[in-house]
Amino acid sequence: MFDVEKLKKESALPPDDLARLEAQLREEFPGDEMMLELHLLRVLIAIKEGWITIDEALAETVNP
Repeated sequence: MFDVEKLKKESALPPDDLARLEAQLREEFPGDEMMLELHLLRVLIAIKEGWITIDEALAETVNP
């Protein structure tokens, strides 16, 4: 639905960090691909803009 793949590439984040982030979001939104993509999109934009780091994003998805 969203162009998440483009943002993943542009983020230049290591593949293992992206995989961890996506896995954690899948746990939060099981079976809801649109919500998963929306939240992944929001996190990737926040990282790109410098509002948060990948470490903060990963910690936030674990302990919202």
